[in-house]
Amino acid sequence: MDIPEAEVDITPGLVRRLLADQHPDLSGLPLTPVANGWDNTILRLGDALAVRLPRRERAAELTRNEQRWLGKIAARLDTPVPAPVRVGRPGRGYPWHWSVVPWFEGRTAAEVPVAERSVLAVPLADFAVRLHVPAPADAPANSFRGVPLAARAEGFHRRLEAVPHLSRRRRLAGLWDGLAAAPAWPGPPLWLHGDLHPANLLVSPAGPGPAAVLDFGDLTAGDPATDLAVAWMLFGPADRAAFRARVDAAGTVDPHVWDRARAWALLFGVLLAAHSDDARTLAEIGAHTLGQVVLAEGTAEVDHG
Repeated sequence: MDIPEAEVDITPGLVRRLLADQHPDLSGLPLTPVANGWDNTILRLGDALAVRLPRRERAAELTRNEQRWLGKIAARLDTPVPAPVRVGRPGRGYPWHWSVVPWFEGRTAAEVPVAERSVLAVPLADFAVRLHVPAPADAPANSFRGVPLAARAEGFHRRLEAVPHLSRRRRLAGLWDGLAAAPAWPGPPLWLHGDLHPANLLVSPAGPGPAAVLDFGDLTAGDPATDLAVAWMLFGPADRAAFRARVDAAGTVDPHVWDRARAWALLFGVLLAAHSDDARTLAEIGAHTLGQVVLAEGTAEVDHG
């Protein structure tokens, strides 16, 4: 799956002009292009800031969601998140709102060997528990995250067709059918990150735990199982058990949440493994996830609900 083409031409010169017009006190800082992702272009601004601009129309609404909600959510989290510190408006031919956010030093958890991720298990569980509280009725809607698994069944089976080897597809399809039969989330919609995976977790050699949780573009509300799929996407069995135990100890999830979370992990694993030919890191996350989801079939980790 190729990264979508940008719908606007975002250059350092354009960003410099936007800053000069709207945040002139920042316009003299060094500006360095860093990344062009699926949805956003990111430029580092000085030592402590970054400018994040939507590169396609679909991402513009996601940016507005972050601008409205992420600062409020960040206030109750112990882990740093890129809550906007300045908000930018359309201008100079650029059509959408954009943000100035903190810059976090570190490397993604995807770059850390699986055996060295133990330090993330408990802090990440605590992050999830703090994040997963009831959301207001006007929280951002997202038809692809936090929804009942039945709503994702068609998409799962369609994407499964891209997985090589018929026998593997049959095994994964059977696993999905069993896990997706778990009872639905019985509680109110909870705040969700929506895309909690190793490439969106930043770690630092300065200390244990995540240095930051990145990219809240899929911010929404619903079943916490969507985010808890990270247990299979990030960890091996022992660290996953520690993560799960910490979440369970908080008493905020239902008995079937781990079956649903494993189904979400299976969905994400199929999506990443089958459709990330142009993104090696995402493909590796997908392969690891599917390996962990299938491994759980034949171990004591099997969910009993």
